[in-house]
Amino acid sequence: MRLSSLISKITPHIVAEAHCDLPCGVYDPAQARIEAESVKAICEKYQANEDPEFRTRALIIKEQRSELVKHHLWVLWTDYFKPPHFEKYPQLHALVNEATKLAGASGAKGSADPEVADKLLAKIDEIAKIFWETKQA
Repeated sequence: MRLSSLISKITPHIVAEAHCDLPCGVYDPAQARIEAESVKAICEKYQANEDPEFRTRALIIKEQRSELVKHHLWVLWTDYFKPPHFEKYPQLHALVNEATKLAGASGAKGSADPEVADKLLAKIDEIAKIFWETKQA
């Protein structure tokens, strides 16, 4: 048996996941909003430019930013919001689901329409309103 495989068998493995590799407790829907604003700006630039290379790059970056929006929304949904929040705001599950879908393939990730990005920003603003209300409580 190789030493490395022996060490891996006797070394304890603990896996912890958080949005920053350490449960820091720092959350803010602004992270999702900034990425969504980037998505909207890219959509506008895409619409205003006919260069195929530029448009290809724009779509790739927009899709990456859309994934980041989803990531930041999921962090809020899974790590920040707790059962009392969902009890007080029963629309919260559906709201995060709708926002995530608007960031995904059926929304901003799959569209270059700035209006789709505006709808995403509006959903993020609704989530942010609830988030800040919970921080005040």
